[in-house]
Formats: sequence, structure tokens, C-alpha cells
Amino acid sequence: MSHTEIPGPRRDVVGYGGQYPKVTWPNGARVAVSLVVNYEEGSELAVGDGDTRTERTLSEVAPMPWPEGRRDLAMESMYEYGARAGFWRLMDIFDQFQVKSTFYACAVALERNRTAARVIREKGHDVVCHGYRWEDVSLLTREQEREHIRLAVESIAETTGERPTGWYCRYGPSVHTRELVVEEGGFDFDCDAYDDDLPYWTMVGDRKHLVIPYTQVNNDTRFTHGHMGSPEAFEEHLRYTFDRLYKEGAHHPKMMSIGLHMRVAGQPARAQAVAKFIEYAKSFPEVWFARRFEIAQHWREHHQ
Repeated sequence: MSHTEIPGPRRDVVGYGGQYPKVTWPNGARVAVSLVVNYEEGSELAVGDGDTRTERTLSEVAPMPWPEGRRDLAMESMYEYGARAGFWRLMDIFDQFQVKSTFYACAVALERNRTAARVIREKGHDVVCHGYRWEDVSLLTREQEREHIRLAVESIAETTGERPTGWYCRYGPSVHTRELVVEEGGFDFDCDAYDDDLPYWTMVGDRKHLVIPYTQVNNDTRFTHGHMGSPEAFEEHLRYTFDRLYKEGAHHPKMMSIGLHMRVAGQPARAQAVAKFIEYAKSFPEVWFARRFEIAQHWREHHQ
């Protein structure tokens, strides 16, 4: 079948083709566990920010018809819970088990909670740029997207004291995103893919670019999509994933990404499931809880 040339990255359905690189995570770890917290609250669609409607997705209620231009105060407050309560609960869990995470942070969200931005850095967590706002970048022109990337980098550098070196869009990139991220010049990697259990290099023009895939499977969004009903189910799912990767890791070490949202996994029952999984994974000797920038740094040093 012929291939039609279209904008954006070329699809790759082969990857490593079963010929995995000889991965040597630090201390001989079989699995690199990457805990990711999405910090979006305060940057989502909101009438008060000039949008025609309130954000309708990834909340505790199913999307329903709502008049344009009218604030949904209930939905706003569900998002606010994430920044007001869920953030601190997850941070306490990370402190309890002495693990570090990566925050996929929207710039405007951190601008509106500078205390959280400061604490993230003070406690040694990593920040990956999650956009200027929590927006669908495929709706932007190339020029608009370039400008939003610039604004996001400047904002996060100001609120956290350090520019982000990783990038991740809301759900998925536009056909221009990766080119623009490489063009910007300060990003070491992006996470805009779900296609592997290991990082990999790809070509963007004539430049090698590192991709650290993310996950929609080991992700608390499964609660909001109706695919998972109980905290026990989430914990069990994470354990099963870990067990499989740990077994494979005896010969071919892998990476396990876990996606959390403060307004979702930050709820008490779900946070307990997260805590129990971390405790379980830490009971194994050959596990590396790694921030995304550490994974990128390791891959650059050992897998050029």
C-alpha cells in the first residue's frame, strides 16, 4: 500500500522490532517507575478566562449539555479540589515513601498557585511543560502554537526558578508540535507518544530527538472514563503491570509510566491505592523511581 505524505511525524509501527537495546538502569534496576502528576487545575477552559464554556472533561461527572457563556460552578470546584487538597495529599504520599515524581504542569496553573510551584521545586520533583494552558493545540495555527510554547517556557521558568526541559501536550500533539519543540531549542525530550515501554530516538528534520513515551493505560483517567470503578481495581492494575515488567526486566529492563491527576488520584480512596502501589513496588530490590529528566539524562548517556 502506498504512503501519502502528510504533515507531522511519520508513523512507525516497528519500533525496536523485538531487538531491545541493552538497558542498564541505575543500580541494575529491572523497571524504571515514572510517577507523573498532571497539574492542570486553573488553566482549563473557564468562562472567567474568556472561554465560551467551562471545561467538561476528566471530572467526577459525565459531560452534559451546558449553555455557552454560563459558568458551571460545580465543575469549577471539582477542578479546584485538585489544587487545594489533592496536590497536598499526593505530596504527602511521595514524602512518606521518599519517592520523586514528575509534574506535567500547565504554566497558567502554576501562576495561580505559586506556593505549589515553589514546593514542587523545593521537594525535588521535576517539571515537564504541559502547555501554556490545558488546551487542544491542534486547534491552534503553527504560529499560535509557537507563541504558546514560548509563553509557557517563560512562565514556568519564572514560577519555579528553572526552565522546563521536557514537553507534553494535552492528550496529543498537533502535526507541528514536535518540530516546534525541537525548534525552540531548550527541550531535551517530549512525552507526546504512547507507543513503547522504552524511550527512543527519532529524527526531526536533520536532528535526533528523544521521546519518552507516556501512558493512557496506567492512568487514573480510567476512573473518569468509566473504565474502572474502584481504587482496588486501579491498584491491582498497577501491580499486574509492574509484575509483568519486573519479570521481563530480568532480561530486558523497561519503563513503567503512571499518570495521575490531582483532582482524580488526589481523592482520598484513590490516593490510598496509589500509596499501596508505591509501597508494593518499593518492596522489590531492583526498582528505580525516576523523574523524567533523569530517564532522559540516562538515555542520552548510554543509548546515543
